Amino acid sequence: MPRRAMLNTLFACVLVSMISYGCAGHHDKKQVAEPKVSQVENKQEATYKGKVVGKSNKAKTISIEVGKGDAAKTVMLKFDEQTQGIDQAIKDHAVIITYVKKDIGLYAVSVKPKLAKLPDGVTEIKTEELAEYIEAGEDIYLVDSRPTSRYGQSHLPDAVSIPVPMLKDKKEALLPEDKNKLLIFYCGGPT
Repeated sequence: MPRRAMLNTLFACVLVSMISYGCAGHHDKKQVAEPKVSQVENKQEATYKGKVVGKSNKAKTISIEVGKGDAAKTVMLKFDEQTQGIDQAIKDHAVIITYVKKDIGLYAVSVKPKLAKLPDGVTEIKTEELAEYIEAGEDIYLVDSRPTSRYGQSHLPDAVSIPVPMLKDKKEALLPEDKNKLLIFYCGGPT
């Protein structure tokens, strides 16, 4: 057989074997599945920060709204007896949820309240201390920074209503002229 005819025959045989058996050769149809690596063993924790929109003790789920405006979305996470701080998951409260991905979905590892960070030069006072200022008739400028509707329902004596959006818009124009006066702001909670 001439050399060229032999090469063509060899090429045809290789091509037929590749088509028949595949490029990697013949394999048993029953292949052993790769073992799944548990997401919990390779814990890659992440966090969500947002407002709790719901919690079901029966279904053992927490729903949290994350993001703002049009980008806001609700995320549901599962929890169990191992989840730390689950009592902090209170509807309408801001929280930080640390979670991991498992086969069952997102699983809450811990729930912590998301507390406001005070700017430099600002200190926190306790309720008892504020009550003492009010009872003693101290010369303070008390600001209720909750929404106007909440202020209308109830507020501390002599408090002035300055909701946060209004303060952001009008800034220091809303504050007293006497810059030495003690300013005390309060809102609906520690967050």
